[in-house]
Amino acid sequence: MTESVETSQRDLAVGLIERHGIMRLSDLKRRGINPATLARLVDEGILHRPSRGLYERADADVDISHSLAEVATRVPKGVICLVSALQFHEITLQLPRSVWIAIGSKDRKPTIDYPPTRVARFGEKALTLGVKTYTIDSVPVRIFDPAKSIVDCFRFRNAVGLDVAMEALRMGWRSRKAKPDDIARYAQALRIWSVVRPYLESTVADEG
Repeated sequence: MTESVETSQRDLAVGLIERHGIMRLSDLKRRGINPATLARLVDEGILHRPSRGLYERADADVDISHSLAEVATRVPKGVICLVSALQFHEITLQLPRSVWIAIGSKDRKPTIDYPPTRVARFGEKALTLGVKTYTIDSVPVRIFDPAKSIVDCFRFRNAVGLDVAMEALRMGWRSRKAKPDDIARYAQALRIWSVVRPYLESTVADEG
């Protein structure tokens, strides 16, 4: 590789990653960038490889949402769910150590080195209801809306804890981010209304 080609690839790689925030190796290779160029940029401290096949600027601002973008890049068809979705919507006091991602019941389980990730399998209806797309670090990230996230926590209460679901219900109601009608609609659609109903009615009565 000649010096001019190497310089061109370096500039292109850095420019693309600055614009997109996080990029996969496969996408960079399609743009004509050699893996050896990326390796040198990592060695020089210009780029950072948070996990295998992902690249970002070494000086990028890193926060909790950044981890969601990293996982979304690796699992583009997945949906951020449960406690991670609650945290994004600021309706929980929990600080999950892992990013929760929902995938289809028959989808192949992703292997992600970093950040720590927990996978929840959702049926077809549960995986499509209440999905919103947000842009984080220039990455489109699919996340369940607040009301759907609360209902999912009741569905997965054995995994996340009933106290977490109840806390999210109270915070969602107080902040007006999750309307009772929406919670009821999702709970009925997913056949868990009999579980959610007494907690919802109690919360509305106590907090109203």
